[in-house]
Amino acid sequence: MQRLTATLALWAGLTACAQAAEPITLGLNYPRTGPYKEEGLAQMRGALLAIDELNAQGGVLGRSLRLSSRDSASRPAKAERNVDKLAREGAAMLFGGSSSAVAIASGQRAATHGLLYFGTLTYSNDTTGKNAHRYMFRECNNAWMSARVLGQYLNQHLPDQRYFYVTADYTWGHTTEDSLRQTTGSADSGKHPGLKVPFPGARLADYQDVLSQAAASNAQVLALVLFGEDLVRAMRIAKDLGLTERMQIVAPNLTQSIIEQAGPGLMEGVLGTEPWTWRVPKLEQSAQGEAFVNAFSQRYAMYPSSSAASAYSIVYQWADAARRAKSLDSEALIKALEGHRYQLLKGPQEWRAFDHQNLQTVYAVKVKARAEVLKDPLKQDYFEIVDRLDANQAAPSLAEWQAERRAAGQPLTLQ
Repeated sequence: MQRLTATLALWAGLTACAQAAEPITLGLNYPRTGPYKEEGLAQMRGALLAIDELNAQGGVLGRSLRLSSRDSASRPAKAERNVDKLAREGAAMLFGGSSSAVAIASGQRAATHGLLYFGTLTYSNDTTGKNAHRYMFRECNNAWMSARVLGQYLNQHLPDQRYFYVTADYTWGHTTEDSLRQTTGSADSGKHPGLKVPFPGARLADYQDVLSQAAASNAQVLALVLFGEDLVRAMRIAKDLGLTERMQIVAPNLTQSIIEQAGPGLMEGVLGTEPWTWRVPKLEQSAQGEAFVNAFSQRYAMYPSSSAASAYSIVYQWADAARRAKSLDSEALIKALEGHRYQLLKGPQEWRAFDHQNLQTVYAVKVKARAEVLKDPLKQDYFEIVDRLDANQAAPSLAEWQAERRAAGQPLTLQ
């Protein structure tokens, strides 16, 4: 009997050790197809690099990490189904998204499973505004933060201009246009008209129609509140209509992938914002940021974009929180993250406690001339940083956040 008991105890111990040694699954819900697929690919690359580095350091809580991914195609319903599948697979946390509608829907579904969701590219104010909840954390800046730094630059260098807005018809487009109108004094839609295009699924004819109306206007600034392949398509039509020569083009959220798809010749002179570029670590004197640029460049033969940096940072920040909390439990991780200040790939950052918005510097950028881009060894030196705004100047205050929540009939604290 004693021998049987000892055998059972040994078996139980071995089983427990085997279970403890099982890899921790991180679930990436990203656009492998659709109009934002290039941004999705960058997220995958950044996440895989972070996981490999962490595993080389011994993993998290004595366990290695593995990545499981699902294609959202930038469609909220599909993204929600992905969350259910990843939860059933045993994912410890979820992250991803290049569409704010996807990130919001995914975060809400993740909460029903008791899982944290980290938004990578989700610029809508709503993500950490009226749709914010305890299980959602946003790594990138919001639309208001982009609009503040962009408005600061435009008001100084292009004051008193007439604007024409072409906007993707969903939450990111709506809140980005509204924010930019506020910061540039172009809220009067009679003087500064705007048109919406469907998302997803806009046709070339849709862009031809709205941009022809922009061409017929007396606007001096064309704000293309579009992203990914949608922005690329619109830029090609704008070029054909001569708009790139007679108007200042503004695209509030730019990425390296967008410039690559369109070509720097087409995008030359376009103004926008980025929370990070591969030039930022040197600017901010971030040794870890420079190491990331070097490691990514050697692995993929290209510079990392803000999309890649966001996914990479999320994996590292989740791992750091798990180590500090000594737990994978979502509630313990929320406590470890809220109010946590750190430096990783740039200057100081913070996970703000009341809305789970990541506070960080945001940069206004202008796309360089093609000749300048081609001087770089990898031909990817796309952005000139023309302005910057620290997080404490850019992000909405607690009072502003609560006013937005109150207007939407939402609780004044995260639930």
